[in-house]
Amino acid sequence: MPPHHTSDGIDVARVVQRELPDTAILVLSAHIDAHHAKELLREGKPIGYLLKSRIADIRDFLQAVDRVANGESVLDPLLVQELVAKRHADPLERLSRREREVLVLMAEGLSNGGIARRLYVAEATVEKHVRNVLTKLDLPDIGDQHRRVQAVVIYLESR
Repeated sequence: MPPHHTSDGIDVARVVQRELPDTAILVLSAHIDAHHAKELLREGKPIGYLLKSRIADIRDFLQAVDRVANGESVLDPLLVQELVAKRHADPLERLSRREREVLVLMAEGLSNGGIARRLYVAEATVEKHVRNVLTKLDLPDIGDQHRRVQAVVIYLESR
């Protein structure tokens, strides 16, 4: 992935997964991006994710390429450590009581207007709470992703 922390490489990997599902993917990254790695892993297909700085032996690298090509997943141990650490942390702990209430109502399928009526607040207040929820759940605004749905999925998974 490029050093400027964009998701270009991950975006390409997603397209390849979708359009060429039998193609093995090995991501070489300069940094750990647990959020994007988790997205790729959710597809349920074999994937490789290695940190460039930790590839010291060409034989180990070629072995990783071979394993991914043969349908295995190969993840850098530092990425695994990051994923496990994030899994154990309750992402909802970062939310205020009101933000949790808004998230619960989002999970019920209410619009911002519906949430505002239920909580007896202005719709602009709900919009602010929704933005805070998305930010605190580390759901960056990157184009076509359905951040609101992702927030609800995080809520449901944490229950």
